[in-house]
Amino acid sequence: MELTTRVGLMNWLVSQGLTGLTENDLVRGFCERCRAAGLDLSRSLIFIDTLHPIFEGRGFRWNDIDSNESDSFEYGPTGENDDAWRRSVFFHMLERGHDELRLDLADPAVHHFSRVPELVEKGHRHMLTFVHRFGETGALGQMDCFYSYWLTRRAEGFNDLELSALRDLVPVLGLVIKSAQQVDIVRTLGRVYLGRDASERVLHGKISRGVTEQINAVLWFSDLRGSTAIAESSSPDEIIPFLNDYAQAAIDAIHNAGGDVLKLIGDGVLAMFTGQSLMLAKRAVLRAEHRFRLNMIALNARRGAEGRAVTSAYVGLHVGEVFYGNIGHDDRLDFTVVGPAVNEVSRIASMCRSVDRELLVSEAFREGLDAAGRHYFVSTGRFALRGIGRAQDLYTLDPAIAREQALAERYERYLRD
Repeated sequence: MELTTRVGLMNWLVSQGLTGLTENDLVRGFCERCRAAGLDLSRSLIFIDTLHPIFEGRGFRWNDIDSNESDSFEYGPTGENDDAWRRSVFFHMLERGHDELRLDLADPAVHHFSRVPELVEKGHRHMLTFVHRFGETGALGQMDCFYSYWLTRRAEGFNDLELSALRDLVPVLGLVIKSAQQVDIVRTLGRVYLGRDASERVLHGKISRGVTEQINAVLWFSDLRGSTAIAESSSPDEIIPFLNDYAQAAIDAIHNAGGDVLKLIGDGVLAMFTGQSLMLAKRAVLRAEHRFRLNMIALNARRGAEGRAVTSAYVGLHVGEVFYGNIGHDDRLDFTVVGPAVNEVSRIASMCRSVDRELLVSEAFREGLDAAGRHYFVSTGRFALRGIGRAQDLYTLDPAIAREQALAERYERYLRD
C-alpha cells in the first residue's frame, strides 16, 4: 500500500470518526478499503475495554466471507482466572510486554492460544496482533488498551509493505474507535447517573447552573417497607444486594411504562412521567405501579426460596408544577426536579404507613383521571401533611380489586387501554 493510499485512508478514518460513524461501520469501511488497496486481509478482530455497569468492553469483527458471527459483541469481566483470556495471544503479549506479535498459524506451537485452531480450520494462515496502550492519562476505568488482530489466508503471510501499512494505520483506527467509545461512555454515565431524559438534556447542552424549565409532571415517590429493620438484622454483604433487587423492580417498571427515574435516595425512588396529556401520563404511572407490584411478587418468591429477606413498598403519586433543570454549585450540579409538588409526593408516600396502605394518590392526581379511572380509587380520609400548608383527601386503590378477580381484570384492562 503506497504512502498516498495510506494518507487517504487515514483521512477517511478521521473524517468519518468526526461525523460519528459507528464502530461497526468504521471497522468494515477500513477493512474493505484496505482490501481494495491490495492488502490481503481475511479477518480482523478489535476490542477495547469500556466503562459500563455491566460490560467490561466491546469488540468488533470483520470477515472476508459471510459468517454467522455478529459484527459486534460485548463481554463481561474477564479477570486473571478466566481460562480463555489467559490462553489468548493478548494475555501472552501483556504478560511479556509485547506491542506486536506475528504468528504463522501453520506452526503447531501456536495452537495453544485460544481460538487459533478454529481460525486455522477456517483457512486463515498468518496473524498479526497489536496491543496499543493508552498511557496513564489516556486511560478511563479499565479502558487502557486497544487490542486488534489481522489475518490473511496467504501462505507466505503479510509482506513487508503490508506490515508497514498496518503499523501506520491501526493506531489511527484505534484512536477513532477510542473516541467513539468515549462518546458511548459519556452517554452511558449520563443515562445511569442522571436518568434517561435528564441525560439527553445535559448532552444537548443544558448544563448551565440555574437553567430550569417549569413543567407539569406526574410524580412518583416510593420507599421500602421496614427497610431499616431489615438492614439492621442483615449481614453487611446482604444490604446492597437487597437494595439493588428492589430498586431494579421499581426502575424496570418505571422505565417500561415510559417514566424517568430522577433520583435514588437510600431505598427511595423519585420519578416523573410527562407528556402532552397528563391524563395519559397518569395512566402510565398506574401501569408502572401495577408492574412494580408484580415484579416484587416474583422477586419475593425468588428471595424467599433463597432464605433472604423480603419486603414490599409504599408508593405515593401526585401531579403538579415543578422546576426541572440544573440546581447546585458550578462544581456540583444536580439535574432534577424541585418545588412544592416534589415535597408533597414524598409526604404522601410517608403517609402510607399511617393508613396502612401501600399506594396513596393525591386529590389532584385522582381528579385528573377519567371517570373510569376515578372509579377504582377510594378515599382514606383527609390529612394535613407535614410541611404542607393545606389538608387534602388521599386515595388508594379500592381494596375490592385484590379480592374480586373480575374487578382486578377490569382494572388491568383499564391500564392496558
